[in-house]
Amino acid sequence: MMAIKLALRNLVGAGLRTWLNVIVLSLAFVVIIWHKGILDGWDRQARTDIIHWEAGGGQYWQKDYDPYDPFTLNDSHSRVSGILEEMVNKGTLTPVLITQGTIYPSGRMQSILVKGIDPKQKIVAIPSSQLDTASDAIPAIIGTGMASSARLKKGDIVTLRWRDRNGAFDAGDIIIAGVFKTTVPSVDGSQIWIPLDRLQKMMMMPGEATILVSKQGTKTLPEVDGWRVKNLDFLLSDMDKIIKSKTAGGMILWGILMMLALLAIFDTQVLAIFRRQKEIGMYIAMGMTKRQVVTLFTVEGAMHSVLATLLGAIYGIPLLGLQAIKGISFPMNGSDYGISMAERLYPYYGLKLIIITVLIVMLTTTIVSYWPARKIAKMKPTDALRGKFNDKVFAKRIASR
Repeated sequence: MMAIKLALRNLVGAGLRTWLNVIVLSLAFVVIIWHKGILDGWDRQARTDIIHWEAGGGQYWQKDYDPYDPFTLNDSHSRVSGILEEMVNKGTLTPVLITQGTIYPSGRMQSILVKGIDPKQKIVAIPSSQLDTASDAIPAIIGTGMASSARLKKGDIVTLRWRDRNGAFDAGDIIIAGVFKTTVPSVDGSQIWIPLDRLQKMMMMPGEATILVSKQGTKTLPEVDGWRVKNLDFLLSDMDKIIKSKTAGGMILWGILMMLALLAIFDTQVLAIFRRQKEIGMYIAMGMTKRQVVTLFTVEGAMHSVLATLLGAIYGIPLLGLQAIKGISFPMNGSDYGISMAERLYPYYGLKLIIITVLIVMLTTTIVSYWPARKIAKMKPTDALRGKFNDKVFAKRIASR
């Protein structure tokens, strides 16, 4: 307690120099939390959207299906039977059939993916109920990204060409029954959704599917011959890699900010020890051990982080709290880059993030404060009282500054 009181008195007595260090350290503290909060908020939001719109509680993939290899689509379909058919009938799975196609909007040719889905399904957030309509043309729904690239809108009719399982080409008209908005580009970009039974009939694949999406909350999926189980860890791995790469890049920014703040504290400690030699000698003459004096100066330096935390809380809590409520709008669309990103991100500042950041700042500040303070152990009390430092090398380094 004595060391804390003396350290606080010395910091207050230092005046402007102390507060400049505290302000710089608090800025580093707040920026680190702000940046990490944005990444955490993006991660939570993207994972939630991908689960709701595409991943569900996990998926079955037909053994030949590879989403990154379009040449596998011709063979990546199998009949849904046995335990899978039972799960579909119970509403815990919904089948999706995928094939390649071509549309001709306004005389242009555009290659797309045609995906068939049950209009009555409730497992993913795709508004498939809009497909349950009577029309001579094939009803289809598309995302806003697809609508923009193909220049289509609700009610438009466009020609679709596809190739059935026998390799024969066929064509027909589709009508845009609805346009939905999503932040998940993998259910929007260059693809249309039509009723599953219509696509199965068009492809001559009755009862077949490419993937099966399970209901959210499904813990385990049984192994089935001819199908590969893909859990959420696998389906969200691409998003996890993006967040990890952004976090690694952010650490460079955090390191620069922390180095600037800690360098200021280090210089302040070095200068204080060099100028306060008589004070150090007086402490030792009054009965304090060298270890106690080192502790005093270390605590004095570490107090910068405490004051920085308090100052950062004063302006950081209302500022970051407002952003967490209102969100942050970005002038770009994540689907243009093939990533799941909402137009407005809501940062997430968890208690764990704040505690870890505070501990890191306090620990590094304490280490930086102790580093120059350990030189006190080499001082002789008599030399200190006379203002002489017995470490000539250290004195020359200070003088050169």
